Amino acid sequence: MPNRVDAAMPLLAIENVAVNYGAVRALKGVSLELFSGEVIALLGTNGAGKSTLLRAISGLIRPSGGGIRFAGKAINLAPPLEIVRLGIAHCPEGRRVFGGLTVADNLRLGAATRKDSAGIRHDQERMAELFPILRQRWRQTANTMSGGEQQLLALARALMSSPRLLLLDEPTLGVAPLLSREIFKSLAALKRQGTTMLVVEQNMALALDLADRAYVLRTGEVVLSGSAGELRNDDRVAQAYLGGRG
Repeated sequence: MPNRVDAAMPLLAIENVAVNYGAVRALKGVSLELFSGEVIALLGTNGAGKSTLLRAISGLIRPSGGGIRFAGKAINLAPPLEIVRLGIAHCPEGRRVFGGLTVADNLRLGAATRKDSAGIRHDQERMAELFPILRQRWRQTANTMSGGEQQLLALARALMSSPRLLLLDEPTLGVAPLLSREIFKSLAALKRQGTTMLVVEQNMALALDLADRAYVLRTGEVVLSGSAGELRNDDRVAQAYLGGRG
């Protein structure tokens, strides 16, 4: 069971959130809850609204309706920097590391909102322990690393903000299967350490092995939710993946 700090209050509460891109309704009243210490997977086809939901949580897009609360505080209208300072880190799809900077410099930028120099140095060392390949590449520029190694760097950089909630968007996209499994081993280690995560991942088996619970989105709506164990054996999950683009 997840380590819930306050079982009565979700760390993240999303209530009937809608997002429009012009005339297109990307999210149509999505609701979910996530408690401290939990890992939740967001499943569904490309275009189902999963990445849109993460961007709404992190303030990169503004919902057209509904509410988002983090640790009891409404964040619907908060700018992205304030949301980071509240403790939400977003590791976006496509890595987006700073290619001309070294691994060490990328990690320091991940801690840009922090003032605790000793804590930052400690967390840099922790990232090197959690992701040994980063220690080997410490003085290399990110653009000399493989796609999978860059994904590990992007994940480590997000963790450098010392988040209360980590949003992960397709952490294995474009990554070789062997390294994909290594990424999820690292995520499992973070879970054991109590990191709260909301994970978008196309590899359903990897996602459900990691998660406590999951929500399945289809064309901007939650069509199924439950424990990872229940959904792993539910034929309706596979049917949702056959629904095409939303």
